[in-house]
Amino acid sequence: MIVFILAASFTLTPLASGTSARLQAISVASDGVIWASGLEGTFIRSIDGGASWMAGVVTGSEERQFRDVHAVDADTAYLLSAGSGDASRIYKTVDGGKSWALQFVNAIPEAFFDCMDFWDEDHGLAYSDSVNGEIIMVRTDDGETWEPIDSERLPPALEGEGGFAASGTCVSVQGESTAYVAMGVNGARILRTKDRGESWDVIRTPVPHENETSGLTSVAFLGSGAGVVAGGDISTPDDYEDTVAVSEDAGESWWLVAGPTFPGAVYGIAYVPGAPTPSFVAVGPGGASYSLDNGSTWASLSTDSYWSVAFTPSGTGFLVGPEGRLTQVNTSF
Repeated sequence: MIVFILAASFTLTPLASGTSARLQAISVASDGVIWASGLEGTFIRSIDGGASWMAGVVTGSEERQFRDVHAVDADTAYLLSAGSGDASRIYKTVDGGKSWALQFVNAIPEAFFDCMDFWDEDHGLAYSDSVNGEIIMVRTDDGETWEPIDSERLPPALEGEGGFAASGTCVSVQGESTAYVAMGVNGARILRTKDRGESWDVIRTPVPHENETSGLTSVAFLGSGAGVVAGGDISTPDDYEDTVAVSEDAGESWWLVAGPTFPGAVYGIAYVPGAPTPSFVAVGPGGASYSLDNGSTWASLSTDSYWSVAFTPSGTGFLVGPEGRLTQVNTSF
């Protein structure tokens, strides 16, 4: 399938993932190394730019839902399993997925971890739904141990506020020390730190958030300060809404733009490297769309269901979804 708009083309190529489990998150370490993760304890890895894939299951974790993955290199990656209480866990491999070390087990029964991201191999953070009015986060400074961020450093949560463990993209780091957390469930706020979690501020966005099934699911930034957030209401899969907002000042202010061509919530959104103007691809259970003009207009990529999207530095994209669905996106501008 090839879609043309202006001088750009997007070519979609289905790939064999090696699994039938739903793939829910994808992470790029380089042009050659890509990792993805999903349900039934599943992960997949490519070390040749997506030409071939190795699928595996973390031993003893066949029931885990790996809703986020962070790729470091061909040998090193982290997995986050989502779920209530001790179902939320973080694993790490340093041997290409042959073995996994369990680094973190959530000890708060009401907590539910949604996603994570890293500034480098050893420094990262993970975000959970709030508990008793407090936002829950943990971070690592050595790539081995995880410690909670003191609630006094974090703003209070809105009632019932949490995240959506949809695509592994509700936490996004930027530069050496900045991170953005896209929050949903009774809110569409962004938490921002500029000092690796030592202090935080809150930014409100105009994405609709009228009930406990709506809010933000995904956030992405460019080094230029351009940013995009997306979400919607996960309980209305047939509705068309404007569910994307953009920023040009590193997240200080946001405005609502047009929604994608597919119905329902956006689960994941990512910038397209190398585009002459801010361009991104959005995915969700309703399909996939792209915009070449910072969200003003959209075109359809696919009506197939997808949960997450990521691009390599050179501009090759990968979409993942149900039943092991894995699709490569080649771009030309």
